[in-house]
Amino acid sequence: MQNNKVGEAISLLDMLSNESSIPKNIRKALSDAKQRLESNEELNVKVSAAVYIIDSISDDINMPAHARTQIWGVVSMLESMKI
Repeated sequence: MQNNKVGEAISLLDMLSNESSIPKNIRKALSDAKQRLESNEELNVKVSAAVYIIDSISDDINMPAHARTQIWGVVSMLESMKI
């Protein structure tokens, strides 16, 4: 079940990081978070690292409103995976 949620989060991050309406620095952070989720680390470690990366850009003033909502959804999904 957890791997399914990780896969869903990776898919959403991939979609967002390829969206041209999102500023480059935010797409880079989303891509970095995706890479952490794809790593071979323990689930808690990689989820926490991804949440930390995403959280650092979640208040960026240049982020489009629709992207912010989707990012909050991804963070919520990731938070629910923590043990």
